[in-house]
Amino acid sequence: MAPHDFWQEMHPPGTFRCDREFTSFYVAALDDGRQLRLPIRILGDGEQALASLIVNQASFAVLDALAENLAEKIRPMRIDVVAGLPTLGLTLAAAVAQKLGHARYVPLGTSRKFWYRNDLSVALSSITTPTQEKRLYIDPRMLPLLSGRRVGLIDDVISSGASIVSGINLLAACGIEPVVIGAAMLQSERWRESLADAGPQWTARTVGVFSTPVLQRNAAGRWQVPARPQT
Repeated sequence: MAPHDFWQEMHPPGTFRCDREFTSFYVAALDDGRQLRLPIRILGDGEQALASLIVNQASFAVLDALAENLAEKIRPMRIDVVAGLPTLGLTLAAAVAQKLGHARYVPLGTSRKFWYRNDLSVALSSITTPTQEKRLYIDPRMLPLLSGRRVGLIDDVISSGASIVSGINLLAACGIEPVVIGAAMLQSERWRESLADAGPQWTARTVGVFSTPVLQRNAAGRWQVPARPQT
């Protein structure tokens, strides 16, 4: 596939084999069986890789399917307002808010406006931009939309958990505790430790449309899902 062809189509159930071995793309499946092809990004050691999702490069049809699925998963939490994490999480958060019937959402940001307050910001790191030092801000004018409300915090992908923990910390500085955390993709299991360190409640409050594992290169040069250890 050409790089720009990824994330453009939801395929019917059973279109691709979902076995434990992959070559050029990973097949993610929604709960209803629909499939989405994701490019495989090789990690620095050359022996491990991850499936990748870039929501703002997806077709509207794929974004709509992901937002609809995530909205239905968090709907029982009776969310009053959605807060979105930059950068790619904002695209998904806006779509999820619309699916929930909301008139607007609250975007968090990394661009400091002159009326922002330093005490309403936290350090932000991301697995995709590890060398960039950023801060995460909330526009003080948006606080009345969140205060005393049931808030859902949305990102596109949760991988290391660093970005979502920054979002949790920023909302905590505002006296707000999200009732649910949502993402299109839960990438590997690394995020669980970060969220557990942030608080025992967060892992249980985290919802994803689908999960993807760390892939291992096998002797044939293909990528495979590691076998789960037997207990």
